[in-house]
Amino acid sequence: MATNQQRREAAKRKLERQLERRLEQQKRRRRIGAGVVGVAVLVVAGVVVWIVSANGGESTDTAASSSAAPPPTDIQIPTQRIAMPKRTTPLPNPTTCDFKADTTGKAPKKVNLPDGKNVPSTGTVNVTLKSTAGDIPLTLDRALAPCAVQSFISLAKQNFYNDTMCHRLGTEGLQMLQCGDPSATGDPTQDGQGGPGYTMPDEAFPEIKYGRGILAMAKTQAPNSGGSQFFMVYGNAEGLPADYSVFGSISDEGLKVLDAVAKAGIANPNPQDGTGAPTKQVKFTGVTVS
Repeated sequence: MATNQQRREAAKRKLERQLERRLEQQKRRRRIGAGVVGVAVLVVAGVVVWIVSANGGESTDTAASSSAAPPPTDIQIPTQRIAMPKRTTPLPNPTTCDFKADTTGKAPKKVNLPDGKNVPSTGTVNVTLKSTAGDIPLTLDRALAPCAVQSFISLAKQNFYNDTMCHRLGTEGLQMLQCGDPSATGDPTQDGQGGPGYTMPDEAFPEIKYGRGILAMAKTQAPNSGGSQFFMVYGNAEGLPADYSVFGSISDEGLKVLDAVAKAGIANPNPQDGTGAPTKQVKFTGVTVS
C-alpha cells in the first residue's frame, strides 16, 4: 500500500502534467490565432490591391497619390507668333549678291549658282514645301534677305530640295526644325554638313529676334557660310544671337505640321545638345513657287 508521501508525490506529478498540457494548449491556440490573423491580413491586402488595379492604378489615398511620380507631359510649345523683324534702313533695290563656289562641304547634288545681279530687295514670294508630314506654306520676304530668297527660289526650281529630309529637330531651348542638307541620312553625328556647292553673304541685322513662325538660314560659325540649309522656328528661340539671316515666315498651316512633328519627338538624340532626326520623318517631295 502506498504511503502518504508517495500519494502526495504522485498527485504533484499529475498536477504538473496537467499544467504542462494546459500551457501547450494555450500556445497552440495562440499560434492558430496568429495564423488566422495573418491570413486575414493577406486577404484584405489582396482585395485592396485588386480594387486599385481594377480602377486603373488610381487610389483615393491622397498621400499615396501625391508621392507617385507624375506622368510624362508633352513639350510646351507657345502659340503666340513673334513679330517679324524689320530693317531700319531698307537695302538698295535692286541689290547684288556675292554667291561663291564652295568646295569644303558635301554637294551631292550639282546645281547652278543663282544669278547674283540685279536681285530685287522688295516684295514677297509664296512657297509651299510639300513633305511626307504635310504641306508647309512659306512666305519669303526679299526686303529681309534678298540673297537668301534668290538662292532658295533657284534651288527650288532646280528640284534641289526634292527627296531631302529634315535632319535636325530641337524641342528644348531652341524649338526648330532644320532642313536642306542633301546628304542627310538620320545620323545626328554626320548630318548637317551638306550643301549646294556654294555659299552666300550673311544678311542678318541687330534687330532680328527669333521665335514662333520665323524662317531663317542655317550657317557655320564662319561668316558668309550659308548655303542650302535653313531652319523653321515653331516655338521658343530665346538666347539665339542675331547671326542668322531671316528670310521669311511660316504659315499657320505649316506651324501645325511642325507642331505635330515636334510632339512626335526625336528618334536618335545627339548626346551633346539633345537635337536629332525627328521621329516623324519630314521628307520633301516637291517645292512649289508662286
